[in-house]
Amino acid sequence: MSYFNAVRVRADVPALTRVINGHPITYLDSGASSLPPRTVIEAMDEYYRLRHANVHRGVYQTANEATDAYEGARSAVAGFLNAPGGGEGVVFTKNCTEAFNLLAKSWGAANLKDGDAVLLTEMEHHANIVPWFQLREHINIDVRFIPVNDDFELDLTNFDELMKGVKLLSLTAMSNVLGTINPIKELAARAHQHGALVAVDAAQSVGHLPTDLQDLDVDFMLFSGHKMLGPTGIGVFWTRPEILNGMPPFLGGGGMIADVRTDGYTPATGFTRFEAGTPMIAEAVGLHAAVRYLEGLGMANVHQHDRELTIDAISRINHQFNGRVKIIGPTAHANRGGVISIDIDGVHPHDIAQVLDESGVCVRPGHHCAKPLMKRFGLAATARASFGPYSLVEDTDALLEGLQRAITFFG
Repeated sequence: MSYFNAVRVRADVPALTRVINGHPITYLDSGASSLPPRTVIEAMDEYYRLRHANVHRGVYQTANEATDAYEGARSAVAGFLNAPGGGEGVVFTKNCTEAFNLLAKSWGAANLKDGDAVLLTEMEHHANIVPWFQLREHINIDVRFIPVNDDFELDLTNFDELMKGVKLLSLTAMSNVLGTINPIKELAARAHQHGALVAVDAAQSVGHLPTDLQDLDVDFMLFSGHKMLGPTGIGVFWTRPEILNGMPPFLGGGGMIADVRTDGYTPATGFTRFEAGTPMIAEAVGLHAAVRYLEGLGMANVHQHDRELTIDAISRINHQFNGRVKIIGPTAHANRGGVISIDIDGVHPHDIAQVLDESGVCVRPGHHCAKPLMKRFGLAATARASFGPYSLVEDTDALLEGLQRAITFFG
């Protein structure tokens, strides 16, 4: 049975005991990297202390324990996603960006030809844009974008027209700037009607929303461990095993081969061919612990907590600042997550962040690796606050106090 209490979660996170500039830390940058609970840190520490060994190689006890821990993480991730085929479709990468490079440079290079199209959206992270442009340098593919409307949602008016010739629809489940939650299941069904596959950037959603791959019926899902209470240095590339088995290796070396000869090599099958060299073993152990922790909280509970904090914060910002602080994102609460990007006329986002830091409030200023979206709305940057399961209403209090100081200081 899941149990959720944000105060208890906060007590589980050592980083939240910090004092910054004489103030208890107010961490509102979970959209960039979430804070791991003690169980994640302890699981990795135990691995290094008691069973550190390479995987899939040794036959001694600690090597077998390390292999079991590593493969246990793969199974746990598959279960968390309710993935068709279980762990057979789960590939560990070093982050979501590497996972998108794997998608473009393995599946894309092998399956796309001159004249084919890939459809993205204007709200994508650069990780889901640049690899397709890099592929375009070698294959004359058409990279298209679904526009974002003035309500900060996808403009699907011409979706069927945009889908003509498209072999892959690749889009974010939740914008890291706007907080917009996209209708993935509906768009996947429509894309499949056009004969296209569907890839989902779940970096912002998988640690905040329930995720059921069998229900969504998508073909690829990619995300990072550090945005779902896990460690940095590990990401996940998932696809259906039958698709994975048809993809060529991305990196070459040890561990990804079935045979190597003086006249060539034969790659291993399945996920093994994509995990060359010594993998991120401790990070996988940490990710496993993060998955178990989130399952204990209940993802529906986490989503409801995010939603309540977001509704409260947006309402209070609009009321207190009477339009001076502009929220760059949808106002309809049903289709947005716990990311709030703000723009204050006459105050640079970096100045906002520095004023907030004086009180120990952590937000992220910048373009958030989403420059096409920024250009769409005539912005160079925003200051972004983002919630986690350890966030409290008191964090919003500190945010609003800091925003008021910034406005007063800069006039």
